[in-house]
Amino acid sequence: MFCLPRCCAIAASFSLSLSLWSQPTQVPTDILSTVGDLEVTVWASSPDLRNPTNFDVDRDGRIWVAEGVNYRWSKGRDPEGDRIAVLEDTNGDGKADKSWTFVQEPELIAPLGIAVIDNKIYVSNTPDLIVYTDVDRNLIFDPRIDKREVLLTGFNGINHDHSLHSVTFGPDGLLYLNHGNSGALVTDRGGNTIRVGSAYDGLLGRDSKPLYGVYPAEYAGAKSDDGHVYVGGFAMRLEEDGTGLEVIGYGFRNSYEQTITSAGNVFQNDNDDPPACRTTYLLEYGNTGWFSEDGLRYWQADRRPGQDIPTAQWRQNDPGVIPAGDVYGAGAPTGIAYYEGDVLGKGLRGMLLSCEAARNVVFGYLPKEKGAGFELERFNFLTSNEEEELAGTDGKGGRVSNEIKTFFRPSDVVVGPDGAIYVADWFDPRVGGHSDQDKTASGTIYRIAPKGFVPEIPNFDLSADAGRIEALKSPAVNVRALGFKALKASGQESLPAVQGLLEDENPFIRYRAIWLLAQLGEKGVETVESLLIDEDPIVRATAYQSLRMVDGYNLLEVAGGLSKDSSAVVRREVAVSMRDMPFDKAGDVILELAKSIDGTDRTELEAWGIACIGKEDDIYKLIVAQIGEADPLEWSDRYAALMWRLTRASSVADFYIRASSTALSTKERLDALTAIAFTSSRATVDALFRLVGEEGIVGETAKWWLLNYRNTRFANFGVDARLKAEGIYDPDTIVVSGSVIPQPQEENYLSLDRVLSLNGDVERGAAKAAACYVCHKVGDSGVEYGPDLNGWTSRQGIESTIRAIINPSEDIAHGFEGREVVLTDGTIINGLLESQGDPLMVRSMGGLRQMIPGDRVERVKWYNRSLMLSADQLGLSEQDVADIVAYLSTLE
Repeated sequence: MFCLPRCCAIAASFSLSLSLWSQPTQVPTDILSTVGDLEVTVWASSPDLRNPTNFDVDRDGRIWVAEGVNYRWSKGRDPEGDRIAVLEDTNGDGKADKSWTFVQEPELIAPLGIAVIDNKIYVSNTPDLIVYTDVDRNLIFDPRIDKREVLLTGFNGINHDHSLHSVTFGPDGLLYLNHGNSGALVTDRGGNTIRVGSAYDGLLGRDSKPLYGVYPAEYAGAKSDDGHVYVGGFAMRLEEDGTGLEVIGYGFRNSYEQTITSAGNVFQNDNDDPPACRTTYLLEYGNTGWFSEDGLRYWQADRRPGQDIPTAQWRQNDPGVIPAGDVYGAGAPTGIAYYEGDVLGKGLRGMLLSCEAARNVVFGYLPKEKGAGFELERFNFLTSNEEEELAGTDGKGGRVSNEIKTFFRPSDVVVGPDGAIYVADWFDPRVGGHSDQDKTASGTIYRIAPKGFVPEIPNFDLSADAGRIEALKSPAVNVRALGFKALKASGQESLPAVQGLLEDENPFIRYRAIWLLAQLGEKGVETVESLLIDEDPIVRATAYQSLRMVDGYNLLEVAGGLSKDSSAVVRREVAVSMRDMPFDKAGDVILELAKSIDGTDRTELEAWGIACIGKEDDIYKLIVAQIGEADPLEWSDRYAALMWRLTRASSVADFYIRASSTALSTKERLDALTAIAFTSSRATVDALFRLVGEEGIVGETAKWWLLNYRNTRFANFGVDARLKAEGIYDPDTIVVSGSVIPQPQEENYLSLDRVLSLNGDVERGAAKAAACYVCHKVGDSGVEYGPDLNGWTSRQGIESTIRAIINPSEDIAHGFEGREVVLTDGTIINGLLESQGDPLMVRSMGGLRQMIPGDRVERVKWYNRSLMLSADQLGLSEQDVADIVAYLSTLE
């Protein structure tokens, strides 16, 4: 399965004709289920398209497909290069009957994005963002007539899916796109350079070298020309002419695509390392947390004691990181879209759609404002696998199924100008793991629409306001760009027509009008200003955002009043707009915004933190003077949150009082400890050493901070010598014990069928479950080494539980893949890595934690089996297993 964010690859030869293959090439529609009374039909299929990585739809309903035949190890499979294919339904019967190649060239190697905006076709083909201009508008690229230009270059990750992704037209008239974490060093057409590096140099593509001879790790932590530091994957926006490139979010692993609502809200998905894929509202300028602040530390190196994997992976306990959104587990998310039309019914208007290829589903959400953020409740909009019997994924060890329901691998989703939903299926029994098993390079485009749907595609005339308005109202995001641009070009002449949209029944159309009015001259701006007191907070927030686009507009004149707005959504927009305002201008606004922080709305707190960037010391003094609360143990939730987000060295003494107080909750104490550890001073180190003496998780975490940051954040404060002197960590005296998991014998595995045939006894099972305590939490007993078995059977099912006990290596739970650490003296430790720094921290069977000095480690490699002993190795009989599973079934 190509170009899904698990670094997939195609390993087939393209020398055989598609027609020669006898294997299936399409998931039948009768096993695809959707919501309500909608139906799924095939709009197009191979051989009209091959391996669709991304697609878009134009004003006439034609679908343009970026193909990935030459992805990764299959580079050269089609020596003519990859294609941009065009497909058309000429007779309106709901199925494409015509297809052709717009462009094919050797330089196109698995492009990951395509956007069609009028006669400009944007193709994301790392290292370049290419624009093909179809000058004669005949839908075929002819280099003698048409124009090909590289709008931007410098994106790393050639022929790699952690690279440049698709363009989307925003309601503000700007182009939006994003990039995975393989690094970028890009200068826009205005001479502005962004530098986004990280420790992930990645597999840059076969025969590829880093751009400009510099690896991303070498510019990780470097400032871009705007004065800010960005790391990991990132989202950006720019003017159509290639100027004004601006990073609007960062810290991703590999977000595949973004969607922008007409209210200006950006949503994206991002794939995991272990089980923590997510769908997220991207707060403007927000950090999503995949890497450390300097980009050089992966989440594994910074996973603190007691943190679960999703919390650690997305750094949800760290100041300066936005909420992760809907974290749903292992997967491979791809294309994403937002539905603002009416054809599917008003109940689905405002629906967020996110493709999840590993799970054979397109997720649906109906985002609801919750404070300054959104509540994202997930449902299956389109799936071939309601039972969620997954196969062919990394989480299943790559094992595929012959059930075609697991072959559905949606790579992208778009909304057509007819209001229907279109989904591209890559089609493969495998996803991830650098491999595929569909040798036909097949693909399908499905349409989801009401039963009996007859498509109606408006034929608008852009030379008149009526046609321009019709285009702006299109449910297809890149089609509405035509109306926006034409109306903007006509200036104040179009003002009455656009003002009329403020009365439209569809709120998203009203929001589009607001953005455009702000760009239609003085009278348009006046209209937008009048909306700053509208009763609808989304209208107020959109009006404020649109005024930021007005050249020379004095934003502070309205920011002061809106900083007191009753809506967290409005205050959020005011906050992020203050990021680059100097303190002498923004200070009063930021202070007023602070007064509304309640300590529970993380999105609003992070928006406020973004407002403080570059002026934290001045804001800290202002907050202490104007809001200050004297006794740290009596701090309000609001004041504690403000101090935590600012993380100033001046607050270390106060946070030490909170961290050491048993009168506060464990969460409050750990938050205080985090606030201390995110500063760098001698007072910081002194406080951490004192806290090492605290019992339980607080003391353990204080020690973790000292060990993990002694050579970086705390390098100038003599931590090593003090660790030795206080008997906490002396690499010269540490004794490391080996821990080797014995090899199971497959011939000794118990019979699954036999266990299933037995009746289990709960009481006997409770006694026998003591064998599990050495590695698992069972009830109130055991240790946290393997997965918590409370509720495990109810989630996984009886058969899966039995399989896991009989042969644990058959399906290793995500996040519990082991490592084998080999020391220089030959000692071997099998276990889980808790930290990849120096010392290396490893947890082995029985929950034994060991700190291993870095200079004693010869190599670390993945362990190719489960760290759990099989049933026969534990001395369990088939009846014992039946009894244990009966007992586990009673645990919640």
